[in-house]
Amino acid sequence: MSTAAAGLGWPEPDRPVGASEVDLGRGGDTGAHLGWPEATATEVTSSVVAEPSLAPGLRSDETPADGGPPSGDAKPAQVGVALTADKAGVTTAVRTAAPAQIHTAADIVIDGTPMAGALADADTPIAHQAAAAVFVTARRREPLPAPAATRVMVVANQKGGVGKTTTTVNVGAAMAFNGLRVLVIDLDPQGNASTALGIDHHADIPSVYDVVVDETPVADVVVPVDGVDGLYCVPATIDLAGAEIELVSLVARESRLRKALTAHLAALPEDEAYDYVLIDCPPSLGLLTVNALVGGDEVFIPIQCEYYALEGLSQLLKNIDLVRAHLNPSLAVSTILLTMYDGRTRLAAQVADEVRSHFGDTVLRTTIPRSVRISEAPSYGQTVMTYDPGSSGALSYLEAAREMAERGAKPAEPLTEQITKE
Repeated sequence: MSTAAAGLGWPEPDRPVGASEVDLGRGGDTGAHLGWPEATATEVTSSVVAEPSLAPGLRSDETPADGGPPSGDAKPAQVGVALTADKAGVTTAVRTAAPAQIHTAADIVIDGTPMAGALADADTPIAHQAAAAVFVTARRREPLPAPAATRVMVVANQKGGVGKTTTTVNVGAAMAFNGLRVLVIDLDPQGNASTALGIDHHADIPSVYDVVVDETPVADVVVPVDGVDGLYCVPATIDLAGAEIELVSLVARESRLRKALTAHLAALPEDEAYDYVLIDCPPSLGLLTVNALVGGDEVFIPIQCEYYALEGLSQLLKNIDLVRAHLNPSLAVSTILLTMYDGRTRLAAQVADEVRSHFGDTVLRTTIPRSVRISEAPSYGQTVMTYDPGSSGALSYLEAAREMAERGAKPAEPLTEQITKE
């Protein structure tokens, strides 16, 4: 009977001594389907040689060919056991080299700080990613620098589906995870930002509609976000869909959000002041977006790395210039973030190059890749920062938030650049 798997707790196979792998219908290269390199026979026996301590992917000291004890200076190596059969049907057990060394969690270095703790010793990809997630959420990184005063940023782009809401909630969560206090104002009637933050936003709860139309104080509708200390939200309900019409007949219709927000920020004690206020706008240039542009100091524009996203940008810039000329002289485009970047396509690189050539340093160095995890997170009422903190999307938003905090606001400049089709 073969004893090759006995050390692993598997039942012994019921086959005659000397039966070959060919006889079992698996062919000569038993380890080929596991991705092991093709082995050369080094020992031929009448039965499979048992070596249960050497499973593929595990470290072990090499045993000298003479069967003596391993050398004290021998470096641990990854080895495996593969079974082959020659033409005579004799089964052979050979020691093979395993695939390339798997990097361990200890190899992760972020901002010059290596991983630490129990997970740093794990050598599987899953443990590697888990360690990265713990590293992100445990606030082991340096906290983000807080601005001298509250920065009110309007996340706007008239093109839909470019990542405005996703960027708003994930950048806000990333900042909160790193010690900042952030308020997200959901000004989109769809209420997607409220959904992503796990905030209930059915028609009967106080919302930003009450603030803009009925002049309800912002403090009465602010809700803390569960699971993310320092992150707060003003939710949106379906009532906001009718606000565009109702605002038409109201006095100072363009500045109602600014009035409410200014009063709220002024009433907060110093230890409860927000570092950032992020206003998520609807994909249009109506009165709600105008209210946001009048109420903010900076414009934060996410741009999808596709041509359609560039077409609507010129109109948005014209509207920003109009608002600055007549309603909010301090408004400036301070930040542009490239989203849904797919490095496999030439189009994404061309769009990124064109945006950077037009807007220069206003464009963040960080780009947000296409990520299934980012898309999945809202279905669980979470941001990607809590849903999968070790994913590429979470790490990208974390880096974007850090870059925004470190760069600070850009000075106001005339927005005369136009995106034109060549």
